[in-house]
Amino acid sequence: MRTLHDLGRQSLAGLRVLAVLTIILGVLFPLAIWGASFAFHDRATGQLIRVDGQVVGSALIAQPSPSGISWFQPRPSAVDYDGLGSGASNLGPSNPELIAQIDQRRTAIAAQDGVSPEQVPADALTASASGLDPDISPAYAQIQVARVAAANNLPTQTVADLVAAHTAGRMFGLLGEPTVNVLTLNIAVQAAAGAH
Repeated sequence: MRTLHDLGRQSLAGLRVLAVLTIILGVLFPLAIWGASFAFHDRATGQLIRVDGQVVGSALIAQPSPSGISWFQPRPSAVDYDGLGSGASNLGPSNPELIAQIDQRRTAIAAQDGVSPEQVPADALTASASGLDPDISPAYAQIQVARVAAANNLPTQTVADLVAAHTAGRMFGLLGEPTVNVLTLNIAVQAAAGAH
């Protein structure tokens, strides 16, 4: 009789736990996630960027800049900015192929932006781990300012101000490094050139 009573109590306790967890995990948690998608709609939809009602890209994924010298260039991509094939080159720092790529990029960027090869920052020379990093360093953006300003008939200070306006600081003021989103910066340059 004692064991039957204990079994009944344990079963009732188990059913209570099941009911509580079902309500929390089956109802409240999905509602909270659904509500968060409304509160943070921009983040829930991939931070799509629209110009004149047309989606031109995402602030989260790099894409190649239009050809020519008129625009800020993103980091190199080992996967040609293909989101389906995200990944790195997997070449080690002593790999002759990677060293040759870095030397070639350094020479090309220095010539294109009119700076000495020593001024070309590391993020201009190496692809990110995903090949889809949408951001560049402020240093890489700064060496491109004069070229982009001249190509768009804009004052250099205007383009430098756009770089400053599109520079995001460190997370919580401590983590990571400042970054510049290439897509949003190029859209701002295009708008300034159109208004100029």
